[in-house]
Amino acid sequence: MVTHVAENDLRLDVEDIKYKGGKGEVFAHFAKPKGSAKLPGVLVIHEIYGLVPHIKEVTRRIALEGYLAIAPDAMSPFGGTPENPDERRALMQKLDTQENLKNYVAAVKYLKTHPQSTGKVGVTGFCWGGGVTNQVAVDSPDVKAAVPFYGRQPAPEDVPKIKASILAHYAGEDTRINEGIPAYEAALKKANKEYKIYIYEGAKHGFFNDTGTQFNEEASKLAWERTLAFFREKLKT
Repeated sequence: MVTHVAENDLRLDVEDIKYKGGKGEVFAHFAKPKGSAKLPGVLVIHEIYGLVPHIKEVTRRIALEGYLAIAPDAMSPFGGTPENPDERRALMQKLDTQENLKNYVAAVKYLKTHPQSTGKVGVTGFCWGGGVTNQVAVDSPDVKAAVPFYGRQPAPEDVPKIKASILAHYAGEDTRINEGIPAYEAALKKANKEYKIYIYEGAKHGFFNDTGTQFNEEASKLAWERTLAFFREKLKT
């Protein structure tokens, strides 16, 4: 059973913000525990569906674990994620890949330089956002820990640029994405990177999303426990 964290949870400060991206302002959902303690940051990268309520709620879940958590809206250049689900995928396909990546790297900087930040930043993302998580790890040396969920792997030649420790979650029933695992793992090994790869047998792509048809409670729970333990180890010690 997933324990959801409401937007008005009294333990958190929650707001929709804007920050400076590569070229313009980026909309984002931001949450942190109440108080003035210095905390590490975690960047949350949404699926192909945009910054929907599910991703905002995951961001609050992370904040409740003792992090500054931010979930940018990739569709900010178009005014943000539309209400109409049919419009979302079309807009996502119009994104400039490099400009989008710059907006997420800027979010890492936002967390690292936040007045309450310890300077340590992690990143996690799902589906499309899992692929972007891998790319942010390549492009931002400030990322200490990256947790892609069933995300497209970076090009093997880019793997040496990664400074972060990697924890990658994959669904057992996800042939297209999983085809990229061997080359990614070989590149991580060759470059002497710290990584762990978990494959959840029987689970399908999107297994973490409890609002979707592919949700797998057992796989989701285990992957979440592993993710939180990883972030604790890499960002809080």
